[in-house]
Amino acid sequence: MAPLLHVDGLVKRYTRGWTAREVSFELRADFRIEAPAIVGVLGANGAGKTTLFELITGGNVPTEGCVRVAGQDIHRVRYAERGRLALHYHQSYQLRHFHRTRPNVLLEAAVRREAVVHLFDEPQFNTQDGYIGFMLDFFRQLRDTGHLVFLCLHPNEPVHLQILDQTCDRYFFAQKDAARVSRLHAAASMQELLALPGVRGYLGRLVDPEPTGGQAGASPNDQETTP
Repeated sequence: MAPLLHVDGLVKRYTRGWTAREVSFELRADFRIEAPAIVGVLGANGAGKTTLFELITGGNVPTEGCVRVAGQDIHRVRYAERGRLALHYHQSYQLRHFHRTRPNVLLEAAVRREAVVHLFDEPQFNTQDGYIGFMLDFFRQLRDTGHLVFLCLHPNEPVHLQILDQTCDRYFFAQKDAARVSRLHAAASMQELLALPGVRGYLGRLVDPEPTGGQAGASPNDQETTP
């Protein structure tokens, strides 16, 4: 059987300038996930997390590579049926749309009737009335019924790390280098995640308390944002 998700040599490149085009940002990703899981996704603002989600759900067009959900190239599926393969639960200010690269009649039908991949983009966890428990149970129910769940969080409170640690089976950390190229770094546990280069600096005081007489680490929300 085909993997639930195969991100195959994916590149999304943005350029700027009129006469001399230069790369303003580039996202690179290459991975496959065979079995149902809950995947935590972390990274600074501007590291390409939302762009990755848009590419997986077919709302953005890759510069190179492809995304296969349950064996289907999502960018070859009819626009209205892509939600049968992957759903992006957007931040409140975002709208679902597609870059239409070809007429709908030239695209293929989705082979599934319900989404295989569910991508939650920085959901707001209300600490009152048991809402966190409800959402975490929902993520686990999706996984336990054969779905793949991505949970993108910007940890700024200890409880956010607890949510990731208690819920996620694996992790990706998106990190942008000095050349404006962002790559995904994989980890199989929270311990492996914290050992990745750049992660502890990203999480700052959440994992490294302020030393006496020193300066606290930066909050994830203090990181650089891509224009």
